[in-house]
Amino acid sequence: MKNIVLLLTVALLSSFNGIDTEDDKDAIRKVMADQLEAWNNYDLEGFMQGYWKSEELKFYGSNGVTYGWKNTLARYKKAYPSKDYSGTLKFVINDISKISKDAYYVMGEYHLERSVGNADGIFMIIFKKIKGEWKIISDTSC
Repeated sequence: MKNIVLLLTVALLSSFNGIDTEDDKDAIRKVMADQLEAWNNYDLEGFMQGYWKSEELKFYGSNGVTYGWKNTLARYKKAYPSKDYSGTLKFVINDISKISKDAYYVMGEYHLERSVGNADGIFMIIFKKIKGEWKIISDTSC
């Protein structure tokens, strides 16, 4: 009985000590896979479904900070006005690390193959669990 109590105590404490869960990481990878599919179908609105639909969303890029979901979508539409500009996207995820109980950061690389010239860069995005769904609340891409 003492062993069961000890195991339950350790399991409970682990959930409060910020130990990564593979379920969370898998859910985050799924959001990113869905984004990848939408991007490669030139569905920018679909790509944006991975982002928090809030005016508090922050996107940090080479042109500075864009605030809000609608403004971020408008930024993507301006920067990628056609499939020639959006091309084919590939991600390399280098790290997914827990920040808190309901937040992770993801660091990686992006590669765009496109007819107007390829583009490569790095990103760090912050995911937060909001109403049971993992959403990007902050994106730094360069």
